[in-house]
Amino acid sequence: MSQYTAHISPITFQHDLISWYQTVKRDLPWRENLDPYRILVSEIMLQQTQVVTVIPYYNRFMKLFPTAEALAKAPEDELLKAWEGLGYYSRARNLQASARMIVELGQFPTEFNDILKLKGVGPYTAGAVGSIAFGLPVPAVDGNVFRVFSRIGKIDHDITLPSTRKVFETAVSSLISQVHPGDFNQGLMELGATICTPKLPKCMDCPLRKHCLAYQDDVVLELPVKSKAVKQKKIYYAVAIIENENGEWLLAKRPSTGLLADFHEFQQFEYTTGTSAEMIALQFPDAQQITYKNATKHIFTHLIWLMDFYHVKMKSQDVVLHDNDVWINPLNLSEYSVTTPHLKGLKSSSNSPK
Repeated sequence: MSQYTAHISPITFQHDLISWYQTVKRDLPWRENLDPYRILVSEIMLQQTQVVTVIPYYNRFMKLFPTAEALAKAPEDELLKAWEGLGYYSRARNLQASARMIVELGQFPTEFNDILKLKGVGPYTAGAVGSIAFGLPVPAVDGNVFRVFSRIGKIDHDITLPSTRKVFETAVSSLISQVHPGDFNQGLMELGATICTPKLPKCMDCPLRKHCLAYQDDVVLELPVKSKAVKQKKIYYAVAIIENENGEWLLAKRPSTGLLADFHEFQQFEYTTGTSAEMIALQFPDAQQITYKNATKHIFTHLIWLMDFYHVKMKSQDVVLHDNDVWINPLNLSEYSVTTPHLKGLKSSSNSPK
């Protein structure tokens, strides 16, 4: 028993949460059945991505790769294209690695510790899949559950610290339903997403209000405790969309490791002094024409790319090609896995260069 849940009757808590969840739960495609593969795909997609954004990607992904076997044998380019727009592409690669492990095992693993061995699967995802698909009474502590339980038990541990997870897992384990662990865990997630929200919690609509110490002591908005995020580093890029005399564009393929691995992009140059226009002029002294297009930015977890885009017309013989560079017809751009930051730049409206 956790010290933070000693004031709660487990039976009453479970009833209040599960009956609420079964009444109000959202109609989401991955809730159509208890197929562990479908649940795994949804949980990986939902990492760092909003539900409303995930739904169309999930539906399309499941049509392309309806089983672990289909995903396991998919070409990587096809996989990355299907994932395009979701970001954090290592998730897609890990998901395919997990599918190959499942195929090799001959079935989806049914025990928590075995699910945890799948590539890219941590305690939360293993708990979610295990409880929903196999009825395992194990906690699934994500950001929503951190917030709900920090308020329920008035837990003041910093949720950004790895050591804090054990405190919350113990608290959830002390109350989890042994009969309906999947609905219990999903109920907590649903509550955090729709009722127990960060800034405007709907406490009067909360089925767990009578159990909540933060509500009783009027400190709901002070929890959870979360240290300030590390400041994001800004990187300035001049991006060149190079067009040859045949109207073809030049694409480069990024390295097979690191950020946005194996994706295609336009020519991109970091600069720390001067202007983007000066950088482009320096890189392409033989250009026939250089036209400024637009400025855009793309935000990663710890980085912000600030990009100025230029259209650069050059003769093919004046362009130095590197390994994996390719000339393409712009009409066929959709056939290539182009980085989201550069696709965003193509769609941006025109602005003045910085």
